[in-house]
Amino acid sequence: MIDTFFGLGQLDSSKALFMSLVIGILFGMVLERAGFGSSRRLSGVFYFKDMAVIKVMFTAMITAIMGIALSLRFGLVAEQAIYLNPTLYKAQILGGLIFGIGFVIGGWCPGTAAVGAASGKWDAFIFLGGAVGGSFFFNETYTWVKELYEAGNQHTAFVYQSIGMSKDWFVLLFVLIGILVFWCMELIEKKITQKSDYLNTVFLKQFSFVLLISGFSVFMLLGDPSSAAKNNESPVQSQPVETSETALLNQIENALDHIEPEELARRVIKGQQGLVLVDVRSEPEFLKFHIKTARHIPLKDLVEQLEPYRNLGMIVLYSNGMTHPAQARDVLFRMGFSNAYLLTDGLDGFINQCLRPVSLRPEPVPESNAREINQWRQFFLVSDSATAAKTPMDGLPIKGLALPGIIDAQTLFAHMNDPGVRVIDLRSQPEYNTSHIPGSLSLNVESLRGNIKGVPSCLLPAHLLAGHLSLMGIQPKTLVVLVYGEKVQDVTLVGMALERLGHANYALLSGGYLQWKALGFATDAMLPEISFSTYPDTDKDQFTIDYKAVFSHVQNKTALILDVRPQAYYTGEKSDEARAGHIPGAVNRPFDLDTVKTAETIAFKPISELAVAYETIIPSKESLVIVHCRTGHQASQTFFVLKHLLGYSRILWYDAGWTEWAARKELPVKTGTTP
Repeated sequence: MIDTFFGLGQLDSSKALFMSLVIGILFGMVLERAGFGSSRRLSGVFYFKDMAVIKVMFTAMITAIMGIALSLRFGLVAEQAIYLNPTLYKAQILGGLIFGIGFVIGGWCPGTAAVGAASGKWDAFIFLGGAVGGSFFFNETYTWVKELYEAGNQHTAFVYQSIGMSKDWFVLLFVLIGILVFWCMELIEKKITQKSDYLNTVFLKQFSFVLLISGFSVFMLLGDPSSAAKNNESPVQSQPVETSETALLNQIENALDHIEPEELARRVIKGQQGLVLVDVRSEPEFLKFHIKTARHIPLKDLVEQLEPYRNLGMIVLYSNGMTHPAQARDVLFRMGFSNAYLLTDGLDGFINQCLRPVSLRPEPVPESNAREINQWRQFFLVSDSATAAKTPMDGLPIKGLALPGIIDAQTLFAHMNDPGVRVIDLRSQPEYNTSHIPGSLSLNVESLRGNIKGVPSCLLPAHLLAGHLSLMGIQPKTLVVLVYGEKVQDVTLVGMALERLGHANYALLSGGYLQWKALGFATDAMLPEISFSTYPDTDKDQFTIDYKAVFSHVQNKTALILDVRPQAYYTGEKSDEARAGHIPGAVNRPFDLDTVKTAETIAFKPISELAVAYETIIPSKESLVIVHCRTGHQASQTFFVLKHLLGYSRILWYDAGWTEWAARKELPVKTGTTP
């Protein structure tokens, strides 16, 4: 997504000043080429002798409206990142009259006067000087006109929202109006001056036809935004930043500072992009229970951690009640955050409105609402092992478990003897032989890898992997629970093998064997008896990528390359392969930054913490990302985090990794800390 200077709050930066100068110069060159360096031609519009101003203006507006609509449609820019001028009716009407009189008399507006001045027009210099002088005059008399300036202040949304029209129909209607305006301007010129440059020409017909086709094409691409747009819109969509106390009180009075629990639940389940849910309670309260996808941010760190989301997307604050979130929201508003809201009635209200069972409600609930409430309960009350909204698999022994995902020790203990559950222990064989979860099987992760086309340590083909599963009695409907010791990447690599066969019914044991043992659950040293199965060997791998495809993405810059090796290997300080360094353009985030080790166990960091870390690296959940390490082992862990814990949809795995890339002399290599 494109970050605008307004969206980033950097309109006053030197970079923004430089860009405004560049754009201004280019804009002036275009105006000059269009003939706007002549005051005679500009003033001709008021006498209906030269309608070029109207025609150029509508051409620019049509181009802009289609460009903005398509940018919003394909997620290139967020509506909240576009600045919209507030409407000041009285001041703008009076100012427009003054401006119009000056324009008729002098034939210049400030922009065209600058163009004329650059062309050496003395009257343009005079008019430009008058505009500058008028600005000083306004500044000195502001106390006299302040009341007029602030009267009738309304925060205008996009025009189509203000008139209640869908975006696609508004764009099409505007294009049709533009075509009509072009023909009318030519007819007016013909009637007044007895000549017209384009009225009966092929150009006007072709131009109108191209606009018509473009308008219909944009209309078809935009579609009906009634559902999709609503899912991404904030309650006060596209409002400009307003920091006055009056504006703050207006928003509170009009209930534009909060979001209802039901609406929040719908947005979370739909996976609304740009929704940042913030829990401002204490950390113990957050860890005990929180709304799924929420991140914990202490009040003292709120501004710093939310700065990347200033006026981008939607920030929702909540606590047990509304006092602290309301105070925090007001502080953020005064600091320029126009996209911060609080949850009505806080967490207590969310639990009461969304998670309270239908049977315990004081009044009858309509069937449609009951279904939605049950959906909310199923989503928000299952174990917070994965944040992506996943549909529970039918036919599995554990209902409601999001797969692939993470299963906690308590849930596994309750279902470990179910016939459809198979536990696989990835620790070393001596560790397994000494003590393991009852009924679990031992598997050496290296048995799933071999030499593929000359490259060592690659994941085996599907038919060989299917043979392994068959020997362990696993069937397509079997829930496979993977247990690790101190290497989380061991179980995620087995997860890659399962996914190559299309076996999504697997889960990682939270905290691994060490957590199981620390909680005091049963262990033994017996070897289980297993009956063979016949697992289908269909290859359903659409995520593994080879070096040719990686190189193509590097050349075309069409994907983010994520190198998850330790930093010293990324920079080239250390090397155990043919060459040292990294793939040009690759970004480094070591895989072990995603886990935390305690005295008892090693486990993934909180989902909220992982989400923040990767949001600073990956532009969006739909970005194409290629993860790699040396042999695919460590990268499998990052693959699992991005795809199954954080919900990134386009993750590819370069299995051969740096082992192959470094050995192929024709492939480029870079050293150092920069991509």
